[in-house]
Amino acid sequence: MNPELLIKNGHVIDPANRINRICDVLIADEKFVEVGRVKKPVSNTLDATGKLVVPGLIDIHVHFREPGDEEEETIASGSAAAVAAGFTSVVCMPNTTPPIENETDVEYVHRKARKARLTHVYTMGAITKGRAGVELAEMGFMSQAGAVGFTDDGDGVQDPSVMLRALKYAQMFNTVIAQHCQDDKIAGPGVMNSGYYSTILGLPGLDPLAEEAMLWRDIQLLKKIKPGTARYHVQHISTAGSVELIRAAKKQGLPITCEATPHHLLLTEKCCAEYDTNYKVNPPLRTEKDIESLKEAIADGIIDALVTDHAPHLQSEKELEFLAAPFGIASLECSLGLYVKALIEPGILDWPGLIRLLTEKPAKIIGVNKGSMTKGKQADVTIIDPEAEYKIDVRKFRSKSRNCPYNGWLVKGRVEKTIVGGEIRFSAED
Repeated sequence: MNPELLIKNGHVIDPANRINRICDVLIADEKFVEVGRVKKPVSNTLDATGKLVVPGLIDIHVHFREPGDEEEETIASGSAAAVAAGFTSVVCMPNTTPPIENETDVEYVHRKARKARLTHVYTMGAITKGRAGVELAEMGFMSQAGAVGFTDDGDGVQDPSVMLRALKYAQMFNTVIAQHCQDDKIAGPGVMNSGYYSTILGLPGLDPLAEEAMLWRDIQLLKKIKPGTARYHVQHISTAGSVELIRAAKKQGLPITCEATPHHLLLTEKCCAEYDTNYKVNPPLRTEKDIESLKEAIADGIIDALVTDHAPHLQSEKELEFLAAPFGIASLECSLGLYVKALIEPGILDWPGLIRLLTEKPAKIIGVNKGSMTKGKQADVTIIDPEAEYKIDVRKFRSKSRNCPYNGWLVKGRVEKTIVGGEIRFSAED
């Protein structure tokens, strides 16, 4: 039995249970016991006066690179970065080397996470063998091993017949299919958004239509399946056209969800003007119009989750010329401050709205019993100082990689403590 832990006088925000008030949180034996006014004395007490006390944050889209590229990130180093960022649960993508495509691979990730003993690490399995888009991977066995969904992230499933079969198989296991929407025939060799800036920089453009065409196709596939039986999730949407397609699909009652990243809410294609590869991401940074559309969709409840798409790379890789450098930003440890800058400071969301997109809703997408402070649930908690300002310093990252364009940014909203299963796994004071 773990000793009791009492968090007193914090501003508790638990959107799933409609709690938004100053109160206490009592934890015992790794579980929530009470949320309210706790009068009994508890020796192990944290004073959270002036702080936000929220369910442990959940990021359903990270890349921890293990197995295969441990020099960029490991499950242990990625977990350390996650708890420092307030995330008590993360979902690893399967585009590792080799990819996560069978039950042994899934168990490997879980075993490494148990050894790290920092945060809950889930994984998605690949939709197709080798992520080649031809033959379905062992979805049933992976689901039994604990995979929380399937994706070929980094690549979209190009063949519509393969995607249709994947959706039908996934419905048998009640798991989600997550799609990196990109039609490769349209995308071609593009490395940044197609338009004025790609033209003057002499870089091949990646047209928004590549994302929107595959998304439209998959929506048609969803309509071919028995209503309400398949679950389809759109990863890192980036265009105004994608927003409208998802908005229309939701109005039709289709089982579709989607996510957005900090960089697609804060950065535009103009950032690539100096050929800085830290701004090279896929899908690429788009236009101000696209950002405004994404923010409007968040305000309207169209976007279901906020994710980091944490994609660490070696400095030597990011020092290559723009055409050759890999896609991706390492942003896990500064993500909360970025969400505050993108959404709370301009008044698009309040704190309860932001926390909902980082707890309750992502938990539902992947189907895990997390994201709330319901009595009896495992006690995962994030304590945040909403007024604390800090300067992002990549040299202090716990991640192995530093490919982050936000170095030096001043942001607000600092993680003070991260509690996983009733145990403090991160404290800003340490």
